[in-house]
Amino acid sequence: MMTRPDNLLARLTRKPIVVAPGVYDAFTALVAERAAFRTLYVSGAAIAYTRLGRSDIGLVSMSEVADVIATIRDRVAADLIIDADTGYGNALNVARTVRLFERAGANAIQIEDQSFPKRCGHLDEKRLVPAAEMVGKIKAALDVRQSRDTLVIARTDAVGVEGFDKAIERSLAYRDAGADMLFVEAPKTQAELKRIAPALGGVPLMANIVEGGKTPLLTAAELEALGFALVIFPGGIVRALAHMASEYYASLAAHGTSEPFRSRMLDFAGLNDLIGTPELLAAGKRYDA
Repeated sequence: MMTRPDNLLARLTRKPIVVAPGVYDAFTALVAERAAFRTLYVSGAAIAYTRLGRSDIGLVSMSEVADVIATIRDRVAADLIIDADTGYGNALNVARTVRLFERAGANAIQIEDQSFPKRCGHLDEKRLVPAAEMVGKIKAALDVRQSRDTLVIARTDAVGVEGFDKAIERSLAYRDAGADMLFVEAPKTQAELKRIAPALGGVPLMANIVEGGKTPLLTAAELEALGFALVIFPGGIVRALAHMASEYYASLAAHGTSEPFRSRMLDFAGLNDLIGTPELLAAGKRYDA
């Protein structure tokens, strides 16, 4: 399989740390790319929050995520790391998921060792599949990917179920199965974060920052110093927009006009400039009779 000289894996194996904001549709992906991010994290939780108005408890389907990937890929060139939850079933389901997501435009696909229905990594009462079952899923994902540039990321949720040491033990098994990157979800202290890199050498490591979650809110620079290659901020954009939207709707209800909020929002022209309406209309004129 051919590889690109500056693919995602190459950037993950050198400094600086890769920072990937969470996105959930083509619009948030476009705004993030315009802010100069080269790597985006397509968050399953963010899709559940915004597409369904529901919690991250395994309600989003494989086909719904594939649709989101395709619309984002049609709009941006950034590398896309896809949250594939559990792979939506057993090893055969994982194989189908990888094939579908890769065709849709994924550059990396993350699968986790929770049982179904899964929960957000920062919720309590999660359940796990046996480590051997997860190893089989990783191998299935590696077997079916069409490009070596498409990374397989193995996540363990064992910290909150079996304890930190078991999470490291599972991660070592996933590394030995061939995972390109490891993700120990929801370590609870900075001391645990410090232990991950020395225990799991050999592949890049991923960290997850959830505002109000179980993991300390370290900066990207601090995580890089601890040996992490990638940090994601999966649901931050939804929390930011939810806060802003709540204030906007409250203002509109109170005043009957959006005028008091105008200084905090784009106007019609500003939004069209952001999404590239002038360029799109100019391109259309090339095909006019």
